[in-house]
Amino acid sequence: QVQLVESGGGLVQAGGSLRLSCAASGVTLTRHTVGWFRQAPGKEREFVIGINWIGRSIHYADSEKGRFAISTDSAKNMLYLQMNSLKPEDTAVYYCAACPYQRMCAIRASDEYTYWGQGTQVSVSS
Repeated sequence: QVQLVESGGGLVQAGGSLRLSCAASGVTLTRHTVGWFRQAPGKEREFVIGINWIGRSIHYADSEKGRFAISTDSAKNMLYLQMNSLKPEDTAVYYCAACPYQRMCAIRASDEYTYWGQGTQVSVSS
Protein backbone atom coordinates (compact mmCIF):
# COMPACT_ATOMS: atom_id res chain seq x y z
CA GLN A 1 0.00 0.00 0.00
CA VAL A 2 1.37 3.37 -1.05
CA GLN A 3 1.34 6.17 1.46
CA LEU A 4 2.67 9.72 1.20
CA VAL A 5 2.58 11.83 4.35
CA GLU A 6 3.46 15.53 4.31
CA SER A 7 4.63 17.51 7.30
CA GLY A 8 6.30 20.81 8.08
CA GLY A 9 3.54 23.25 7.22
CA GLY A 10 2.62 26.14 9.45
CA LEU A 11 2.27 29.87 9.79
CA VAL A 12 5.19 32.06 8.75
CA GLN A 13 5.68 35.76 8.10
CA ALA A 14 6.30 37.07 4.62
CA GLY A 15 9.97 36.72 3.74
CA GLY A 16 10.37 33.66 5.93
CA SER A 17 11.19 30.07 5.06
CA LEU A 18 9.68 26.65 5.56
CA ARG A 19 10.78 23.14 4.66
CA LEU A 20 8.07 20.64 3.89
CA SER A 21 8.74 16.93 4.12
CA CYS A 22 7.01 14.00 2.46
CA ALA A 23 7.55 10.53 3.90
CA ALA A 24 6.89 7.73 1.44
CA SER A 25 6.05 4.08 1.98
CA GLY A 26 5.13 1.49 -0.61
CA VAL A 27 7.08 3.35 -3.30
CA THR A 28 10.74 4.11 -3.87
CA LEU A 29 10.70 7.81 -4.66
CA THR A 30 13.79 7.76 -6.86
CA ARG A 31 11.95 5.37 -9.23
CA HIS A 32 9.03 7.75 -9.73
CA THR A 33 8.55 11.20 -11.12
CA VAL A 34 7.59 13.20 -8.03
CA GLY A 35 6.31 16.66 -7.44
CA TRP A 36 4.78 19.22 -5.14
CA PHE A 37 1.45 20.85 -5.87
CA ARG A 38 -0.58 23.39 -3.96
CA GLN A 39 -4.17 24.49 -3.76
CA ALA A 40 -5.32 27.82 -2.40
CA PRO A 41 -8.93 28.41 -1.32
CA GLY A 42 -11.19 28.84 -4.32
CA LYS A 43 -8.43 27.99 -6.78
CA GLU A 44 -7.43 24.93 -8.76
CA ARG A 45 -4.56 22.74 -7.68
CA GLU A 46 -1.36 23.97 -9.32
CA PHE A 47 2.08 22.57 -9.96
CA VAL A 48 4.91 23.95 -7.83
CA ILE A 49 8.02 21.90 -8.56
CA GLY A 50 8.96 18.36 -9.58
CA ILE A 51 11.75 15.90 -10.35
CA ASN A 52 11.71 13.52 -13.31
CA TRP A 53 12.75 10.01 -12.34
CA ILE A 54 14.99 9.75 -15.42
CA GLY A 55 17.94 12.09 -15.23
CA ARG A 56 16.58 13.71 -12.07
CA SER A 57 15.86 16.95 -13.95
CA ILE A 58 14.01 19.55 -11.90
CA HIS A 59 11.06 21.50 -13.24
CA TYR A 60 9.71 24.68 -11.68
CA ALA A 61 6.59 26.74 -11.91
CA ASP A 62 7.71 30.14 -13.14
CA SER A 63 6.61 31.96 -10.01
CA GLU A 64 8.72 29.76 -7.73
CA LYS A 65 11.99 29.55 -9.61
CA GLY A 66 14.76 30.87 -7.42
CA ARG A 67 12.67 30.70 -4.24
CA PHE A 68 11.75 27.02 -3.98
CA ALA A 69 13.91 23.92 -4.14
CA ILE A 70 13.10 20.23 -4.22
CA SER A 71 15.25 17.36 -3.03
CA THR A 72 15.08 13.71 -2.14
CA ASP A 73 16.82 11.58 0.45
CA SER A 74 17.00 8.11 -1.05
CA ALA A 75 18.18 6.50 2.19
CA LYS A 76 15.14 7.81 4.07
CA ASN A 77 12.79 7.68 1.07
CA MET A 78 11.83 11.29 1.72
CA LEU A 79 10.93 14.21 -0.51
CA TYR A 80 11.49 17.80 0.58
CA LEU A 81 10.34 21.23 -0.50
CA GLN A 82 12.44 24.13 0.71
CA MET A 83 10.55 27.41 0.40
CA ASN A 84 12.33 30.73 0.87
CA SER A 85 11.23 34.35 0.58
CA LEU A 86 7.64 33.30 1.16
CA LYS A 87 4.84 35.60 0.07
CA PRO A 88 1.20 35.79 1.21
CA GLU A 89 0.18 34.42 -2.18
CA ASP A 90 2.06 31.21 -1.36
CA THR A 91 -0.64 30.44 1.21
CA ALA A 92 -2.17 27.08 0.26
CA VAL A 93 -2.40 23.43 1.11
CA TYR A 94 0.72 21.75 -0.26
CA TYR A 95 0.65 18.19 -1.54
CA CYS A 96 3.39 15.78 -2.52
CA ALA A 97 2.60 13.39 -5.34
CA ALA A 98 4.16 10.57 -7.32
CA CYS A 99 3.56 9.27 -10.83
CA PRO A 100 3.35 5.54 -11.54
CA TYR A 101 6.55 3.51 -11.32
CA GLN A 102 9.18 4.51 -13.92
CA ARG A 103 6.62 6.33 -16.06
CA MET A 104 7.42 9.46 -18.02
CA CYS A 105 4.76 11.83 -16.77
CA ALA A 106 3.84 15.29 -17.96
CA ILE A 107 5.36 16.61 -14.80
CA ARG A 108 3.17 19.72 -14.48
CA ALA A 109 -0.11 17.85 -15.03
CA SER A 110 -1.75 16.82 -11.76
CA ASP A 111 -3.87 14.14 -13.45
CA GLU A 112 -0.66 12.29 -14.38
CA TYR A 113 0.03 11.58 -10.72
CA THR A 114 -1.34 8.45 -9.11
CA TYR A 115 -0.26 8.81 -5.51
CA TRP A 116 -1.04 11.82 -3.32
CA GLY A 117 -0.47 12.83 0.26
CA GLN A 118 -3.16 14.37 2.44
CA GLY A 119 -1.62 17.84 2.27
CA THR A 120 -0.12 20.26 4.75
CA GLN A 121 -1.27 23.85 5.27
CA VAL A 122 1.14 26.69 4.66
CA SER A 123 -0.01 30.16 5.69
CA VAL A 124 2.06 33.26 5.03
CA SER A 125 1.12 36.45 6.81
CA SER A 126 1.91 39.91 5.47
